[in-house]
Amino acid sequence: MFKIRGHHLFCLLGYRGMGYSEEYVKNMTYIHQTLKTNPNTLVQLVKGPDQLCKKYPNSGEYHCQDQNIYERDAVILEKMGLKIGDIVKWGDIETRVRKYVVPTDILTICETCSWRSYGVCKKGIERIHGGEGLWEVE
Repeated sequence: MFKIRGHHLFCLLGYRGMGYSEEYVKNMTYIHQTLKTNPNTLVQLVKGPDQLCKKYPNSGEYHCQDQNIYERDAVILEKMGLKIGDIVKWGDIETRVRKYVVPTDILTICETCSWRSYGVCKKGIERIHGGEGLWEVE
């Protein structure tokens, strides 16, 4: 079971192998590909830093504790009808994305995210709506 915070649900949808450091990318790729190959993997929704934050590089500001990030987590969970502490299968998260999320939600919910300009999260949501699942990442 992975412990994941709210906004990382969207990050995982768009993940294409880019990240903050080699260690961060290795960790995120492992989690991402596990979820892709086994949608029955359980995810526990947590408040604050999660298993992805643990590998955030120790350089500069640690944005994982930023109030804006906590707010983004809450908005995403609410939009998907989830709450802190819920334990759900990854496949059920994808089902909720298809039901409650539209690709343009990225433009407002993730307005201040530096990764938004790459367009990968919006495309990731489009993939889920198309039944394609997560991207293949090497």
